[in-house]
Amino acid sequence: MKLKNIFLSAVLVSALCACDDMFKPAIENNHSEEAMLKEPDYAQGLLGYAYAILPYETKSNWDVATDDAVTNDKSSGYISMSLGSWSSDNNPMSQWDARKCAIQYINLFLNVVERVSWSTEATKQEMFIDKLKGEAYALRALHYYYLLMAHGGYGTSGTLLGVPMLMEPENGASDFNVARNTFAECVALMLEDLNNAIDLLPTDYVDLKVGEEGKIPAKYREKGAALGAYNLVFGAKAKNRMSGRIAEAIKAQVALLAVSPAFADGSGVTSEEAANYAAVVLKRINGVSGMDPEGHKWYINTSYLDDLGKGDIAEIVWRGDRTNGKDSWDMGLDQEASNFAPTLYGKGRINPSQNLVDAFPMENGYPITDARSGYDPVKPYAGRDPRLGAYVIYDGSTYKKATITTGSYGSTDDAINRIDASTRTGYYLKKLLREDCDPNPSTSLAQYHFPIRIRYTEIFLAYAEAANQAWGPTGSGSNGFSAYDVIKAIRQRAGVGKTNGDPYLESVKGNKDQFAELIRNERRLELCFENKRFWDMRRWKLSLNEAVKGVDWKTPTTPTYIEVEKRQFSDYQCYGPIPKGEVDKWSNLEQNKGW
Repeated sequence: MKLKNIFLSAVLVSALCACDDMFKPAIENNHSEEAMLKEPDYAQGLLGYAYAILPYETKSNWDVATDDAVTNDKSSGYISMSLGSWSSDNNPMSQWDARKCAIQYINLFLNVVERVSWSTEATKQEMFIDKLKGEAYALRALHYYYLLMAHGGYGTSGTLLGVPMLMEPENGASDFNVARNTFAECVALMLEDLNNAIDLLPTDYVDLKVGEEGKIPAKYREKGAALGAYNLVFGAKAKNRMSGRIAEAIKAQVALLAVSPAFADGSGVTSEEAANYAAVVLKRINGVSGMDPEGHKWYINTSYLDDLGKGDIAEIVWRGDRTNGKDSWDMGLDQEASNFAPTLYGKGRINPSQNLVDAFPMENGYPITDARSGYDPVKPYAGRDPRLGAYVIYDGSTYKKATITTGSYGSTDDAINRIDASTRTGYYLKKLLREDCDPNPSTSLAQYHFPIRIRYTEIFLAYAEAANQAWGPTGSGSNGFSAYDVIKAIRQRAGVGKTNGDPYLESVKGNKDQFAELIRNERRLELCFENKRFWDMRRWKLSLNEAVKGVDWKTPTTPTYIEVEKRQFSDYQCYGPIPKGEVDKWSNLEQNKGW
């Protein structure tokens, strides 16, 4: 979320409240701590701020700095970054200021939460304290997780470092010249916060019904907690706030980062632990059998998007509130206006790469480079993984009942490099967009969207990656399902290898390294344009320097493959920088190597 939207978001975030008017602009009002203790609305404003600047990008942005895409927005900071301007004082990927700001407010909140008068009734007061502390612990771990992804790395001393772990609020008397904790110390403190959150929070926020009093946790029931009081604190009105289930998913994400090649040597976490953390989340939906059969296309499940009375989409662990506004900061129309092809009144901003298109296998499961695949270079989109057509618009695709011609033989502005809004790669984005939106200024039809923060597919893929490291493709520890089981289910759901038994999958299930490559490729495909690829490539220590390629169809049967954008990254940029201004100010703050 962009900082310019923080204060607007602080207003919108009130929709997350468990009680009416729970979030008020405490930050903008100079209330003393004593006043805050008597006014819980203002105290919760501190926690509300941590929600208001959650680290999730609500729109697809970061993939244009990877081999999956480019943008035709020549003013984009991601273009200049990719072309060699990434530095410690020019970092579009920085999380430093926003995360540290959120953490400061969380620490302030934790410093007062037990002294605030949330209720005059003792048991209700205890429940409020537990719930709000649990939220704060999990939120602090989440903000640190993004801070660690962006700024953890090997310091100039050669030690794998994280960030300064501040567990108390800073004030005018604080020593700001503090050193970075080791990466392992950061991970341990984050996992401790998440464990505390899981102990304090319900798995999900649901209203208990009359006759279900036995489901009230014993520690509250034994103190006489009434059903209405429990529902007030832990009931459905708190839906979409931090819950035990969400904290478990974040724990799995933190552990996967820790066992990744870039960090595994100094993280203190094992692959077995990472796999087991993810398994906890997945067992809540009965493992592989609980995988949403439409989870790879959740964004076009319009009946659920438009009518949440039907219940949430099974693919979603955590989401934000839905919206159908037309403003540029809103999700209701902006992604479509930004990414539709020009003939559909879009700006064509995100252009999928030939690199990504080539990563989709054939429908029979074989990579297109395999002689057994049946790939036809003259008809490169025929017989492909169905996800390709679901995620990418290519030359000749039909979208919104129109044929999109991306080749230079075309006569419209959809043709490659025709105008500033045209594709640079020969492809347009389709994933995440609603076909029933209309950016035509005379119509301007928005539809409901909601930001997805965590998907079950991501946790399935995290499990597969860690389980393969721990036990090989077919091992499962004590979890009852393996990396092979997960990848097979994901591919079958997509329609890959469904009719022939997926012989390619079967051929690699006996080789741990080959299976790791398959898992990475499935993660690339399933999570494309969801702002994951940049971080994945760095934690896997993959080169960011692969040139982005595209295709120009000179005629409907004559593809010419082109190089669209060279990339200029250095090996040390596997780890992001500490902001130069911070290193210049504080002598104890060690920079990462190379920056």
